[in-house]
Amino acid sequence: MTQPADIRRAPTPGDGLTGHLRTALDLAASGIPVLPLRAGKVPFGNCPRCASNVCGGRPNMKTAGPCTCPAPCHAWAAASIDPDVIASGPWRRGWTTAAAVAYHPGGAGFTVVDLDDADAVRWARETLPTTQTVSTTRGEHWLYLGRMQSANGVRPGVDIKSTMAYARWLGTGIGTRAPLPDVVRALVVKEPATIRPDPQAVTVPAAAGGVQCRHRTPAFLERGLAMAEQGITEARSAVHTTVYRTFLAVLSTHGRCGCLTEDHVARLFTAAQAKGETARHCTEAWTNARTRLGL
Repeated sequence: MTQPADIRRAPTPGDGLTGHLRTALDLAASGIPVLPLRAGKVPFGNCPRCASNVCGGRPNMKTAGPCTCPAPCHAWAAASIDPDVIASGPWRRGWTTAAAVAYHPGGAGFTVVDLDDADAVRWARETLPTTQTVSTTRGEHWLYLGRMQSANGVRPGVDIKSTMAYARWLGTGIGTRAPLPDVVRALVVKEPATIRPDPQAVTVPAAAGGVQCRHRTPAFLERGLAMAEQGITEARSAVHTTVYRTFLAVLSTHGRCGCLTEDHVARLFTAAQAKGETARHCTEAWTNARTRLGL
């Protein structure tokens, strides 16, 4: 991807555009999808119906909500490079009160490693390849060419923002954007393998009398896991709820008979994290499902 030019210039006198709107239009012209942020780094609704979140999306509007708009109307799903969408419609007034410009890194083909404190920055400088770096209020954003799934809390003070996520625009920073390294991708894919539910929650003796449980049939178990993964992957809204209900369904069917292995559980965690869930949320959902079933 071509490196964007330095677009932090002031608005042209007399063009009637605010600084944030001018920055947003310049970003869009370079192929970076943008959206306005309210105070607290929260996106505006993208249509009148959703302006106060009445459509049922998440309270912080960081994920696409289950609304009936012509197009997704929240956060990363609404980010656009269309100047007509950006400068008019529901966002037109928003730019006059916007606190910042946000962008969808994955939509532009790159990944942001969000380093939230000095310890995280120190770790990055010792571990990650040099790349384009942008200073933030508490740390730094490291930008790499290439998309990957987003995830929060991949290690202390480190979030990954790429697909299905947005980040604040804080300028072009310094340096040249390097290709996305495997060490960054590994921060996400290795997490589920190290976060395991209590083995006692999914491993119990075989049925009384030494008769092997029917759920041990490979085809039965595999079909159930595949359906669970598909249900999580295809969720378009209420991901937290979908993950919890899916975990509950899997445990209600397979949690008492000893069918599930740690690899099976890791598959479910991986599917959930691909939809933006954190490892902590996965663990909490699994634990809550166990508790409800009395496992």
